[in-house]
Amino acid sequence: MHQRSVLLTGVSGFVGKAIYNALLASGERVICPSRRPLDWLATGVENPQTGDLSPATDWSAPLRDVDVVIHCAARVHVMHETTADPLALFRQVNVAATMRLAEQAVQAGVAQFIYISSIKVNGDGTLLGQPYTEESAPQASDPYGISKYEAECALLALGERCGMKVTIIRPPLIYGPGVKANFASMLQWTRKGIPLPFASIRNKRSLVYLGNLVSLVLCCMQNKNAAQQVFLVSDNHDLSTPALLELSAQAMHRKARLIPFPPGILILLARLAGRKAISDRLCGSLQVDISKAQRLLGWTPPYSVEQGLRATVNASATPVEQTNFTS
Repeated sequence: MHQRSVLLTGVSGFVGKAIYNALLASGERVICPSRRPLDWLATGVENPQTGDLSPATDWSAPLRDVDVVIHCAARVHVMHETTADPLALFRQVNVAATMRLAEQAVQAGVAQFIYISSIKVNGDGTLLGQPYTEESAPQASDPYGISKYEAECALLALGERCGMKVTIIRPPLIYGPGVKANFASMLQWTRKGIPLPFASIRNKRSLVYLGNLVSLVLCCMQNKNAAQQVFLVSDNHDLSTPALLELSAQAMHRKARLIPFPPGILILLARLAGRKAISDRLCGSLQVDISKAQRLLGWTPPYSVEQGLRATVNASATPVEQTNFTS
């Protein structure tokens, strides 16, 4: 198979690093621009220093002879924003800087631009059993989601106008080895056997294991049907919060300690404590329908939820605990 040249942004991030490893394993030529030199990159991987991601970044040299751009770098969603005008900052990085890269990619003759977006473009939650689809009206409600949607629209318009194939992927919560933030905290609670008041929650949430997201990215690189398309992605196995905790505990060879508690009171207490966003994730539903990717690309998630959770908890375990995972 012809070796492609792939420019990958955000290689130091959670998603970017996994895509980088998969590209190397596939034998692609990988160019990884970054703010400063990265000494952990494999020998032979090009690592041009392009500075901060901005509307003024010069991509002309790194884009030379590149076939595909995979754009992971972004100003990411933050739980506690302190900037006076966060939308302006999100737009500067996620819209203006993204379009600078895309426009220079067109000038360089790049064939395909894959953009890692977010389910936040669709919104923050769904009614139980009514998943988001690619045709759902976007309902981005925060600066991060708004900026991602604006970038999507601008990229698709550029692709139509200039002939570059644009592919948008919107993941929900991504987990896998190295996951941080709330998901990592949940694993710690489970590992320590802390009793959690979540047994009565009856929600459904779509998640995506990092390996499944990477699989879809590689599939989009190889499938002509991915051009000018938006795809939602998940493990295709929605879980309630109690079910997620139970499966995580099973992966650790432990028992989840879940106790009944009225969800309405849990939500009220969380809001009084200023933790509404966390309670929404624990108690609310957010489901996505991945049938478009299955139908148009012939793609299906290669890893089950159980496999993904086992890899995730194994990576975060102590050496002593890891010996138990193979027994």
